[in-house]
Amino acid sequence: MIKYEYISPCHFGLEAVLKREIKDLGYEITNVDNGKVTYTGDINLCARANMFLRTTERVLLKVASFKAETFDELFESTKAIPWEEYIPSDGRFWVAKANSINSKLFSPSDIQSIMKKAIVERMKKKYKIEWFEESGSAYPLRVTIIKDEVTVCIDTSGESLHRRGYRKLISKAPITETLAAALIMLTPWNKDRILVDPFCGSGTIPIEAALIGAKIAPGINRSFLAESWKGFFPDKIWKEARDEARDLQLKDIDMNIQGYDIDGEIVKAARQNARMAGVDHLIHFQQKDLSSLSSSKKYGFIITNPPYGERLEEQKNLPGLYKEIGKVFGSLDAWSYYIITGYENAEKYIGRKADRNRKVYNGMMKTYFYQFMGPKPPKAKSIN
Repeated sequence: MIKYEYISPCHFGLEAVLKREIKDLGYEITNVDNGKVTYTGDINLCARANMFLRTTERVLLKVASFKAETFDELFESTKAIPWEEYIPSDGRFWVAKANSINSKLFSPSDIQSIMKKAIVERMKKKYKIEWFEESGSAYPLRVTIIKDEVTVCIDTSGESLHRRGYRKLISKAPITETLAAALIMLTPWNKDRILVDPFCGSGTIPIEAALIGAKIAPGINRSFLAESWKGFFPDKIWKEARDEARDLQLKDIDMNIQGYDIDGEIVKAARQNARMAGVDHLIHFQQKDLSSLSSSKKYGFIITNPPYGERLEEQKNLPGLYKEIGKVFGSLDAWSYYIITGYENAEKYIGRKADRNRKVYNGMMKTYFYQFMGPKPPKAKSIN
């Protein structure tokens, strides 16, 4: 059985969550770095990783790594890669993205141009043709150069995996589906516990929780770029991955997931997104102000992404908002609450120091995932 190496990027600070997901799928981790995890597996891995991983943006097939300090070295090493094993003669290929960090080669456009020329030269010799129409399937390359070490990958996902296919309508300050899933997976929440998001926006956190609780694969309702690579990935691996995903879904399930927002129109959008995801029956959305949040139940969870003053005019309202958050959340008996925010004075105005605080990068924005732990519910007594 041939083993392939894959790389999956993730939000900085959430590598451990992605690593756990990959291991749970049964694959071997070979490296964990800032913002990415490298792992190995057979040809089926590509379909299963794209289908089941909730916290990565892409599944990249690694084709080579080498050292290059000059453009000549970059050209020759790229040309030496057996591209004909991956790309057919009619394939569309280009370097979609090139990143360079602490390296002598630093111009993305030059890196992209030179590598494209090198691939063309290799394929001209192997396919014995001078002109490539590039009318077939797409093979976008992603290249990273760190300290002169070049890593070359082909993107198997296509559109970013955070695009599950359900979020047609978004709020003004959304978090991605992959980030929402990772935050939920950092908590001890499970489908038998109450979950409330009082700043739900377009519903991403409640919807991702419902998908996790019902074991609905994040990729079940979308396609992936590598499905069109007929010469490399057989159709059966994609069918098997979808069949596996359908078999794992929990059909008869009841969860107590609630999403609230002060904006009635955005609540309507959240409901529509939940319908698109097939989990609207598992979530209760309602227009509600934070101050009216209450519950007589114990041991619930709040996981939320409150405003944190992305606009200057909003920042003056933050002390009052976070004081209200501390007051309302603190009145919920024996609850745990988890807050992602870029507001550095959050703990001060909430009035309580978080039990844990994890730094997470939401894109280029540094945020904090404050974790306020409530007591665990008592264990059910066993009946002999």
